[in-house]
Amino acid sequence: MSEVIIYTDGSSRGNPGPGGYGVILMWNNVRKELSQGYRRTTNNRMELMAVIVALEMLKRDGLPVRIFTDSEYVVNSIEKGWLWNWVKIGFKDKKNKDLWQRFIPAYKRQQVKFTWVKGHATNPYNNRCDELATQAADSGNWLTDDGFEAGA
Repeated sequence: MSEVIIYTDGSSRGNPGPGGYGVILMWNNVRKELSQGYRRTTNNRMELMAVIVALEMLKRDGLPVRIFTDSEYVVNSIEKGWLWNWVKIGFKDKKNKDLWQRFIPAYKRQQVKFTWVKGHATNPYNNRCDELATQAADSGNWLTDDGFEAGA
């Protein structure tokens, strides 16, 4: 089974401020781009939202998935086991609980590996995700980040 390749990025104009995410999904010869803007959010939330949306787009379970992101927050939370410790303590004093709780079932459905890439560098897919995220943040066509606005 071929690996699903996913590139993600998030953006926030001000932190908090208007934000957005960008995603590129690639599997065999299929490529799909996704983006969405939010009226008030943070960069970390958009970085995580990009990964969640990408994983939720996958229709089949058990796929080998490689996610490339420039978010150390996302990569370290998984690769260093921080997330699983946050789960054990009920996310006490941790931000973005709502998104992490949404992330977990999507993550567990697949065989996910993360690869950190340097942002704003020479990777054309990461750069395209950055374009998608910033365009979405600047679009004025925003959704409400209910979790952020509720103080999650």
